[in-house]
Amino acid sequence: MELFSPQIPLQLEPRRTGRLEDFVAGPNAATLAAVQGIARDADSSLYLCGPSGSGKSHLLNAACLAAREAGLTAFYLGLRRLPADATRPLQGLEAVQLVCLDDVQAIAGNAAWEEALFHFINRHRAHRGSLLVASRERLSALPLGLPDLASRLAWGLRMELQPLNDTDKAEVMRRHAESLGVELPGEVSDYLLRRGQRGLAQLLGAVERLQQAAFTDKRRITVPLAREVLRLD
Repeated sequence: MELFSPQIPLQLEPRRTGRLEDFVAGPNAATLAAVQGIARDADSSLYLCGPSGSGKSHLLNAACLAAREAGLTAFYLGLRRLPADATRPLQGLEAVQLVCLDDVQAIAGNAAWEEALFHFINRHRAHRGSLLVASRERLSALPLGLPDLASRLAWGLRMELQPLNDTDKAEVMRRHAESLGVELPGEVSDYLLRRGQRGLAQLLGAVERLQQAAFTDKRRITVPLAREVLRLD
């Protein structure tokens, strides 16, 4: 008996509406193509690594959406959001055609979670399901205590998200602002890239702060507003 319907997003699933076609690939076109393949192929797996803010959660959630739209069952599980002893969400997922496990680094070194994940992967593979796993760390750097789990995670492709250049980061910010219902002028994104923290997570956080300020004060997003709100100068 399944604990959760694979068609219904949980509170564990981030509220994201991004699709695979919304992902700004930049140097990661091959990785995007691999994720697109996982979303439609049976009996395949991909271990995806990259730093915080590189787009891993976007890709996992978008892969689930693409699979569901293709008539498949799909499920996203954010491991970082779960209590350290709460392994039960893995029960009943083996029959789901695509399972996306985010932040697997969060359970590395936890013996109970490692064993539960090892057995889940075996059951899921027996059902010819596809598995998409994301981590901030390369597989070789994960402090896993269970060697057999490392071997299971290494069954399929392993790919690493590469950093975006400034042009691609500006496009990510523009699309994020558009999803929030505001326009981000090019001079503002240039200002954020010159003056602010350059990590994508920090840049998107800055865009969200500007959106909130613009809506609250009924103003357009401009460089003066960015100076006022973000105090980067």
